[in-house]
Amino acid sequence: MTTFDQPSKIKNLFICCLCPPRVLRLWTCRRPRTKRNLLVGTACVIYLGFLVSQVGHVLPQHKGGHQKISSRSLQDAAQTPFLGIPLDGTLSPPNFQEPQHGSNGTLLPPNVVYITLRSKRSKPANIRGTVKPKRRKKHTNPLSYGQHFPKAAFIGHEEAFAQQPGRATHAAGAMGAPIALEARKHRLDEHRHKGMATRERGHRRPGVISGAIKAQPQPEESNIRIYSESSPSWLSKEDILNMRMLADSRIENIQEVPSHKAVLVVFTKGPSTTGTACNQGHCGIIKRPLDMSEVFAFHLDRILGLNRSLPSVSRRSEFFQDGQACPVILWDSSLSPTDNSTHSSVRLTWGRYQQLLKQKCWQNGKVPKAEWGCTEIHHHEWSKMALFDFLLQIYNRLDRNCCGFKPLKEDSCMQQGLKLKCNDQDAVDLAHIVQRRHDRRHLAFIDNKGFFDRNEDNLDFKILQGINEFPESAVSVLRSQRLREKLLQSLFLDKIYWESQGGRKGIEKLIDVIERRSKILLTYINAHGAKVLPMKE
Repeated sequence: MTTFDQPSKIKNLFICCLCPPRVLRLWTCRRPRTKRNLLVGTACVIYLGFLVSQVGHVLPQHKGGHQKISSRSLQDAAQTPFLGIPLDGTLSPPNFQEPQHGSNGTLLPPNVVYITLRSKRSKPANIRGTVKPKRRKKHTNPLSYGQHFPKAAFIGHEEAFAQQPGRATHAAGAMGAPIALEARKHRLDEHRHKGMATRERGHRRPGVISGAIKAQPQPEESNIRIYSESSPSWLSKEDILNMRMLADSRIENIQEVPSHKAVLVVFTKGPSTTGTACNQGHCGIIKRPLDMSEVFAFHLDRILGLNRSLPSVSRRSEFFQDGQACPVILWDSSLSPTDNSTHSSVRLTWGRYQQLLKQKCWQNGKVPKAEWGCTEIHHHEWSKMALFDFLLQIYNRLDRNCCGFKPLKEDSCMQQGLKLKCNDQDAVDLAHIVQRRHDRRHLAFIDNKGFFDRNEDNLDFKILQGINEFPESAVSVLRSQRLREKLLQSLFLDKIYWESQGGRKGIEKLIDVIERRSKILLTYINAHGAKVLPMKE
């Protein structure tokens, strides 16, 4: 509270100012009363007028209470330059805890105006998971599996990666037939000629590299988006490299597979033949948009700790399906050759498969007897395959005739008339049972098209028949109630797949189906007394 805030103190100041020593002497000296009074009165009037003119600028105007400050006065005050006011917020605000009261009990407005100046924010707040980082220059290392796969053998066994006819899970617009190989090659040749003409003119545009294999535009950023310091723990460094190679590398060459339902593409970095590039891990199989569930299957396989499926991503290209998103699966040259009927490296019937489950071949390191008829596949591999196939309802491996559920007309077993062959199920052949040439004990899950539109009352439980043990790594994830969180984190990496499924809303619907099936599977394990064992042989 200042000195000018109380009128009584101001009056005392007037009296002290009007009574200097000389005035007092004039008061006490003997002069005529009339002259003395006139002199004193004149001095008082002069001093009073002077003080009133000075104090009037300081004291607030009180006329019956508070007066509202006009907007024009505030604008004038804001436009007045204030020197010496810091911009970093170090100026302390006024203390409003004790309001100021006048002598008559009315509130007095503050006589100091505080102006807060904030600098404009140049960058948005960095919210985790929503802001893209700075673009870094990617260093891609060549992928090599250390195995040689002859081109002749590849041509004879490409059909193992062809997808059987499946049901339509998208709109009718996604049901287009594959573009002919000649049309694709014609488009690729056009791009090559355009690139060569651009090089001859000497005009190099940013993002377009001239040359035979460099006519395709360079992507500004990878379609495999990783915004954190490290990728999810269930994906290895080799998985990330393969995903980026499949999603971002330029297409050098294309070849039609014999089934005409998939296309072999070559992603090469130098002058090499198709066989050499595929042996080095620079090839992929592009399937139809209807097979997009293979991308979901790859991420689910890694999250469950099975690590049996091949890396898969989504990709758009004008050479295939008119730019629609298609699944691209890594071509693995280490896979064993398969036949053309069952697409398997080892031929098994349903009856023999059930006998192998009872013998528990190669479990605990025990060598099976010759009369057991065991294959080189470890017993735990069947448990992993059954769990994986049940969650995705993949029936074309263990139940290709659709004997364990009611199929629709769009299912391959109905189109091929296999549903009528369920009388002798023991004679039905298993399909897509593939091993690796250097690792005959383990399976490789190929052709992993799942079905999310099957109701819970029509699930294929025949897939679980004869399975009495399940992998602990997968069951622990299902019980931890973190399957949704991990699937969201993993599927978010694939930008094209995330967008093609309708963003998070569409992905959540797919995860809802898998979560309901996982609860049914856990109930099945408890009801049948199945064992949950660590399967890390």
